[in-house]
Amino acid sequence: MKRGTSRDIRTANRYEVLRQIIAESPTSRQELAAATGLSLATVATLVGELLDLGMIIEVGFEDSAGGRPRGLVAVNASGGALIGVDIAETYVHVELFDLALNVLARAEEDMRPGESRPEQVVGHVAAAVGSVVAQAGVEGARVLGVGVSVPGQVDRDTGVAEYAPNWDWHDVPLLDLLTEHIAYPLHLDNPLRACAVAELWFGAARGRGDAVVVNLGTGVGAGLVLGGGLHRGVSNSAGEWGHTTLVLDGRLCHCGNHGCVETYVGAPGIMLNLRELSPGSALLHPEDQTATVDALARGVAAGDPVAVKVVRDTARYLGAGIADLVNLLNPEVVVLSSWVAATLGEPLLAEVREAMARHALRRPLTATEIVLSPIPTDPVCLGAATFALEGALRPVGPQRKKAQPVRRTTTPARSRTAPPS
Repeated sequence: MKRGTSRDIRTANRYEVLRQIIAESPTSRQELAAATGLSLATVATLVGELLDLGMIIEVGFEDSAGGRPRGLVAVNASGGALIGVDIAETYVHVELFDLALNVLARAEEDMRPGESRPEQVVGHVAAAVGSVVAQAGVEGARVLGVGVSVPGQVDRDTGVAEYAPNWDWHDVPLLDLLTEHIAYPLHLDNPLRACAVAELWFGAARGRGDAVVVNLGTGVGAGLVLGGGLHRGVSNSAGEWGHTTLVLDGRLCHCGNHGCVETYVGAPGIMLNLRELSPGSALLHPEDQTATVDALARGVAAGDPVAVKVVRDTARYLGAGIADLVNLLNPEVVVLSSWVAATLGEPLLAEVREAMARHALRRPLTATEIVLSPIPTDPVCLGAATFALEGALRPVGPQRKKAQPVRRTTTPARSRTAPPS
């Protein structure tokens, strides 16, 4: 941790120990020391603190090759609840988790075109949060925090969405606006970091030292895992690969530049690929990204030549862009994540692999595996919930600096919901 205070380091160590317990329950203090690199004495102290907080429990003993039996600890799933919020350009998806990060409730709010003003987004989030709390029947005191993921560049310390190009947001005090409706502790980040953490904890990046998680949705970016941990960059802006130049003097991007990766492989870019190839195609739903991508997936499965060509062309752009990441970062694994990747699935993955082979250097490419995300739930919600967990582990002290005075009210509870599967 760069320039970390002792409080920062202690929080990070608590977080890492609890992460290992969640991943490997039940486990011993000796196994935790080996997994984290911390001393046994430090682990014992941190385990004691987590026991006092009610986040873990003692669950018995195991034999230890002739020595004293080792005490085992496990996550206390009922010791609290965490909420993850995935704010995207076309929807707000919220999931409520227990401390073992099992999904207990889900809610979703559609965001129609033109519903991107901050107060509209906040209304959708507040409604969905109220819904999952009501569905799960948890007491408010059990909700340890709410992690909120919003597209674009964010300031975690102040809770400000500094720049969201697809909505033309600039310096929106998002968490302060949410605090007017949601009384739980709030923690802000963006989907690149959320997806990367989800893969690091539970997905294809688990146990990997270096990984790239490519987020394919309306927007596009790359969450980075370097040296076994999340890489944020000096201003929490690492991973804006979607706004690197793929085509000189190419398509105009919402960020103001031309030829960005996002304009060719994000959902609107895929729609434009289809429109340029076949303007009158029945696959094209001009006002509906999700319906268009769904139609392309069905078309590929049915052998529709237009759908096959659009996915192949999209994969050519995507493979070239990922090849740059492979050459630059030399990761062990590249994970294709978010809803576009999940919808287009294996046909997209196969075409991307072929395109990467044409553009990446042989040595780093040979060392890199490329896979679809195996996470069955919303990876952004899952990752956002871990940010809430991290916040809950911080020692009591100064809270987030507010961007403006706020007033708290109760959370409304209106939402279109789907039960957890």
